[in-house]
Amino acid sequence: MLYSRISILIMLYSSILVYNSLSVSSLSKGIGLYNGLFHITPLTQGFSLFILIITTIILFITAFYTRKDGSDKKIEQFKVIEYSLLISFIVSGALLLVCASDLVSVFISIELQSYGLYLLCTIYRNSERATLGGLTYFLLGGLSSCFILLGIALLYVNTGTTNLDNIYIITNLAEYNILSPYNYDNINYALIIMCIGFLFKVAGAPFHTWAPDVYDAIPTVVTTFVALIPKISIFIFMVEIVNHTSDFILVNQIPWTSILALSSLMSLIVGSVLGLSQSRIKRLFAYSTISHVGFILLALSSNSVESLQAFMFYLIQYSLANLNIFLILLSIGWYLIRSIKKEASRLQDVDYSPVQYITQIKGFLHVNTMLGISLSLTIFSFVGIPPLIGFFAKQMVLSSALDNGYIFISLIAILTSVIGAVYYLNLVKEIFFEKPYYIVEREFVTLSGYLSITISILTLIIISYMFVPQELLNATNILSLSLVFS
Repeated sequence: MLYSRISILIMLYSSILVYNSLSVSSLSKGIGLYNGLFHITPLTQGFSLFILIITTIILFITAFYTRKDGSDKKIEQFKVIEYSLLISFIVSGALLLVCASDLVSVFISIELQSYGLYLLCTIYRNSERATLGGLTYFLLGGLSSCFILLGIALLYVNTGTTNLDNIYIITNLAEYNILSPYNYDNINYALIIMCIGFLFKVAGAPFHTWAPDVYDAIPTVVTTFVALIPKISIFIFMVEIVNHTSDFILVNQIPWTSILALSSLMSLIVGSVLGLSQSRIKRLFAYSTISHVGFILLALSSNSVESLQAFMFYLIQYSLANLNIFLILLSIGWYLIRSIKKEASRLQDVDYSPVQYITQIKGFLHVNTMLGISLSLTIFSFVGIPPLIGFFAKQMVLSSALDNGYIFISLIAILTSVIGAVYYLNLVKEIFFEKPYYIVEREFVTLSGYLSITISILTLIIISYMFVPQELLNATNILSLSLVFS
C-alpha cells in the first residue's frame, strides 16, 4: 500500500507538470524533444494527462483497504510489492508512445508498455488461470510486436528514414514521384502490416481472440488496467498516422486505411453476436470492448475534422464508463467474497476475481441499491440509450461516418447495437428482477469511501452530460483542431 501511495503522488505530480505545459504558447505548433524522437502537442499532452488521471484512480484501489469482512486475513493484492512499479513502467511506455515521432521510439515505447503488461497479468503467481492468461497474452503480444517491427523495417527500407515527419512528407508528395512506384507500394504494405500489429494490441477483429480469454483469466484489479491504458495510448498514436497518411493510396486506388474500416465492420459483428452466448461476466465485457473498438475504428477510418472529434469524444467516454464498470465489479466482489468462499470448490481464484459469472450479480439491487443503479446506468450508456453519454458518442460517430460515405458500416453499427443491447439488458434484468443468488452478510462489509466517491462521480458524468455538454465538447474540439493544424 505504501508503494501504491508513493506511485499515486508521482502520478499526481506528473499530472500537474503536464497540465502546466499546456499553457506554453509554442506548444500549439508542436515541440520536438530528444532530436526528434518525440513530439509533443496539445493532443499528446491532453491525453497524457487523461492517462495519468485514470492510472491514479486505478492505483487507489491498492493504496487503501477496500473492504472489511470480519476476518484478519490479508487481501492477496496487498502482498505484491511489484504491482505499482510495473504500472509505472507501463504508464511510462504509454506516455512515450503517445508522443513518439520516430520509428525507433515507437517500437521501444510499445515494448516498454507491452512487457510491463505481460508481467502484470502474471503477477499473482498462485493463480494458475492468471498465469495461463498472461502466457497467452505474451505469445500473441509477441506476434503482434513482430508485425509492428516488420512494418517499421519495411518503412525504413523504402523511405531511408526513421523519422515519422519525413515519412509523412514523402507520402504526401507521392504525386511528384520522389521515390519509385515500387517503393510507394511497399510503403503502403508496410503501413498495413504495422496497422495489423496495432489491431492485435487493441483487440480489433479478426485479431481479437486473445481478449476474452485474457480478460477472464487475470484478476479483476489487473483487468481494469489492461482494458484501458494500452488502448488509449495506441489509438492516440494511430490517429496521428492516419491523419498524415490517409491520402496515400495503393495502385488500385484503395487507401491503406480501408483495413481500419474492414476491422471496424468485423469488430462490430463479432463483439455483438459472440457476446450473446457468454455466461462469464468478464468475457462478456471483453466482447463488449471489441464492439466499442469497432466504433472507435469507424471514426478513425473516416478521417475528417468531425470524425476526429467523434473519435476523441468516444474514446474518453468509453474509458470512463469502462473504468466505472470494473470499479463496480470490484465493489460487488467485496460484498460477495464471504458468500463465495462458501462455494470455493466451484469457483477458482475467488480471492482475485470474486465476480466471475453473470448469475453472481442476480438481485444485487437488494444488496446495495446505489451500486446496482450505478451499474445499470453504465450498462445503459454502453447500449447507447439517451440521454446518457454513450448515446451522444455513438451519434457523433455514426453522423461523421455517414458524412464520409460509410453508409453500409453505419447501418451494420446500428444493427449490432440493437443486438448487443440484448446481453446488456439481460444484465439489468439480473440485477433488478431476480432474487439474490447469495446471502450477503452486510454487517461485515464496509465499502471504502474512495470507491463510493469515485463510482458516484463517474456515474454522474455518465448521466449528467446532457446538462453540461459544452465543456467536454470544447476540449475534444481543441485537441482535434490542434492535430489538424499540426
